Amino acid sequence: MDIGEEHVPELHSLQQKVEYMLEKTFPGEKVSGRTFAELVKERGGSLSHSYFSNILAGKVTQPSEEILKALGLGFGVDWRFFKEESEVVGDVVAGLQFLAKRRTGEIAGVAGRGVDDDGLPVELLEFALSLLADTKARQRTEGMEDGDPGRA
Repeated sequence: MDIGEEHVPELHSLQQKVEYMLEKTFPGEKVSGRTFAELVKERGGSLSHSYFSNILAGKVTQPSEEILKALGLGFGVDWRFFKEESEVVGDVVAGLQFLAKRRTGEIAGVAGRGVDDDGLPVELLEFALSLLADTKARQRTEGMEDGDPGRA
């Protein structure tokens, strides 16, 4: 198996992007529209469960920017990922692939290359810290769930 570049799925429609994000953000879980709407609400956004279900059914193809921002909040990604012809799709997919490899142990650590005397760029440092915070929050949440034999 080549550890290099993985196949990036074609993500053209809003429905394809949301389905992909559900699969990568909640692997092996069936997330209901109500659950996702509550998650968005907890993170400061607003999205009705019926509207989310209509997105998944392919009935909504041109949502408002506010809805795209709500999707971004719910999935923890840049909302522009959900725009048509988004330039950030590749970046988000690469980030998710990195997280998946980190979760499975294929990647054990990260090292900065080309860092000058000023250190890491602020944006990169903020991104890395947000990943760490999200991972810690997810581990705390998963640790509280009953019936997970992998947790102490």
